[in-house]
Amino acid sequence: MTTDTSAAPEPSARAARTPRSGARRATLGAAPRATAVQRGFASAIGSVRRVVWGISAVTAPAVRVVRRTALPIVAVVTPAGWVVLGLAALALTLSGVFGWQEFSFLGTVLLAAVIISVAFLFGRASYGVIVELNPRRVVVGDRALGRMLVTNIGARSLPPTRMELPVGKGVAEFQLPSMTPKAEHEELFAVPTAKRAVIVAGPAESVRGDQLGLLRRALKWADAVDLFVHPLTVRLVPSAAGLVRDLEGQVSNKITNNDIAFHALRPYVPGDDRRYVHWRTSARIGQLMVRQFQETRRSQLTIIHASRGDLYASEAEFELAISVTASIAAQVIRDGTQMNVVSETGLWRTQSVTAMMDASCRIEPLSHQLETVRDFAREQTRRLPAPSVVMIVAGSQMSTPDFRSIQSLFGQDTSQVAFKVVEGAEPKISAVAGLTVITIGDLKDLSQLVRGVVG
Repeated sequence: MTTDTSAAPEPSARAARTPRSGARRATLGAAPRATAVQRGFASAIGSVRRVVWGISAVTAPAVRVVRRTALPIVAVVTPAGWVVLGLAALALTLSGVFGWQEFSFLGTVLLAAVIISVAFLFGRASYGVIVELNPRRVVVGDRALGRMLVTNIGARSLPPTRMELPVGKGVAEFQLPSMTPKAEHEELFAVPTAKRAVIVAGPAESVRGDQLGLLRRALKWADAVDLFVHPLTVRLVPSAAGLVRDLEGQVSNKITNNDIAFHALRPYVPGDDRRYVHWRTSARIGQLMVRQFQETRRSQLTIIHASRGDLYASEAEFELAISVTASIAAQVIRDGTQMNVVSETGLWRTQSVTAMMDASCRIEPLSHQLETVRDFAREQTRRLPAPSVVMIVAGSQMSTPDFRSIQSLFGQDTSQVAFKVVEGAEPKISAVAGLTVITIGDLKDLSQLVRGVVG
């Protein structure tokens, strides 16, 4: 008789599995307790949020009132005034802690200076201020004068006061005398025009405050006035800037079913306009034949001005590029050719020469890196009419592959010219795979270079 011993370990194996099943039950029992703790924690957070929200809702009106009341008071304290108040608080604190009489005297004097300065803030002014610039538009280096006319429009005499007029990044200060009712006082000032820019003059402010500059109260009296400092430009030969001779229309290589320039005949297909059926040929060969045409386009110029700062070696080079673009655009507008000028900031206004020059004053080098020049050109020109001529203006750091990447955006029947601005370089005209590259180092050479391309 044999005994089967293979089942003997089974009880011990079952016993070994028992602790693991117990551990699983313990884990399953711990999960509801953990979930309950989480729910309690979330409920506590929600209660705190509701309390905070309720407190903020109750105190918000009071905070707004305090803010409206305190901000005008705090605004009159100048940085020097805050320094004096801080030193006074520090001196009085040291005096109270250590009993030093010197600090008590210092803190009292500083605090008294601020309190006495408050008396200089009181008073009501009634001024009528007119700020004028003559002329409103100048070229870099030209003289620009400004005039500020102040009138006492109140019924009481006004004491002497100080008037401040921001002009660009500077501030012009004028000391006004005491003025009787209806009295006028005129001040003249010069505006620096050494750089292309839009210079904002104003708004004029009357200033009340103490002589130490601890407290200051300013009231605005006039709107700001803009002075446009246009870039230097040169006059180009009429009809040269467009680089196309026929302003009525330029024949392209594109074939169309409806135009003026006849190209060839082709068999008729359903849907063709019967007005263009050539009946004589159709009768001769026994099949309907229709005319085909070459598309004619009216001259359309697009100027792409790259204004990324990393494409230019210096600020002077950037300004020269602006002058090149403005010179070409001004002549194109005078010739009556349709034109668009684009840069990274968008489309320039080209309704008139003045509008275009004003727009050029606002172009500044972009310090941060944008997309590639090709992406920029594609984005800014994709909604514009198909051009017959494309001009690309950029600095010395613009490589030939970058110019050609923009060239690939347009068809082969589009004339393309690149102006590479290199300060101080010798004028040069070269051709690279159908792209005419003009190197210009001085604005005086522009007219001759453009005439050379057209000729």
